[in-house]
Amino acid sequence: MTPTEPEKKKSPYATMIVLAMVLLVILLTCVPYLVTIASAEGPATADSSPIFGVTIPPGYKQWELIAPAEEAAPLDELRAVVGNQTAIDAYQAGTLPFPDGTILVKRAWKRKQSPEFASATIPGAATTVQVMVKDSKKYAATGGWGFGRFIDGKPVDEAQHRTCFACHEARAKGRDYVFTRLAP
Repeated sequence: MTPTEPEKKKSPYATMIVLAMVLLVILLTCVPYLVTIASAEGPATADSSPIFGVTIPPGYKQWELIAPAEEAAPLDELRAVVGNQTAIDAYQAGTLPFPDGTILVKRAWKRKQSPEFASATIPGAATTVQVMVKDSKKYAATGGWGFGRFIDGKPVDEAQHRTCFACHEARAKGRDYVFTRLAP
């Protein structure tokens, strides 16, 4: 049997409908995958700081020491600022402003007296990890720096993050908003 003339005219439309259905099936199959990719690349995760999207950098505990510090009451903390290689190179060269890609991490512990040596103060319980990331375009509104403050590996609330830049701006603007100087 050969198709009649009206049936031949429907044939291109039927082909288009079949193609549209195939494309719809492909799209519906791929959407969950694409959503997963998009959400993985988004700026905010449960472990990133509000406002800035800063996370604790992997391997930071092995980074080079920039300087130690002691914080008096009411915090009573010992602190150590470490930096990635970009930060270390900038400090050693005396480069200001710091280049994009600089990451500084401040580790803090409660001060406690050494049980072995009465005049020594040693680190006690960890208190915070604070992170500064230099990206002059992404963080243009905050001097080129993104901030993160973490307790037990989790970011503190947005209100606390809103205070970061104001403090750095008021006290360290002339040093590219960075308090810490390289220890001799």
